[in-house]
Amino acid sequence: MNDAALEAGTHDIVVDEVFPHAPETIWKTLTSGELMARWIMPPSGFEPVPGKRFTFQTDPAGEWDGVIHCQVLDVVPNERFAYAWKGGHESNRGYGSRLETIVTWTLTRVADGTRLRLVHSGFVLPKNDTAYKSMSEGWKKVVGNLDAIATEQDASETSH
Repeated sequence: MNDAALEAGTHDIVVDEVFPHAPETIWKTLTSGELMARWIMPPSGFEPVPGKRFTFQTDPAGEWDGVIHCQVLDVVPNERFAYAWKGGHESNRGYGSRLETIVTWTLTRVADGTRLRLVHSGFVLPKNDTAYKSMSEGWKKVVGNLDAIATEQDASETSH
């Protein structure tokens, strides 16, 4: 865990949904680089292996090159997947300010599918206010995209 996630006064984004897919389907969608590219952003160098470093590329801002540096922290197949999410630059204000956070996905089998809980933790306010606000909305869309890709995976499994 990084220092930002341990600081008092940090804020978390939480998205908690139940989807009509088996945990194995959600897991595959969460941890396949090819599928990740379809629901969030194309990762570079990604493997679901603890300690593995990978990046996402988004829009640059000011002194920040737009690279999000990630490191896989925890992998429990079909249950939990966590990675560090760091980006931004100290000189930036608003979009592109320094961000050191953790993204944790937890999957729980329920009667009608899987409960997917996303916690993006460690936003320091007011410094990370812009990221916190935009990503609060953004993660809801991303989780919806993930559901759509998982639905496609279910359909391709049943058609074979």
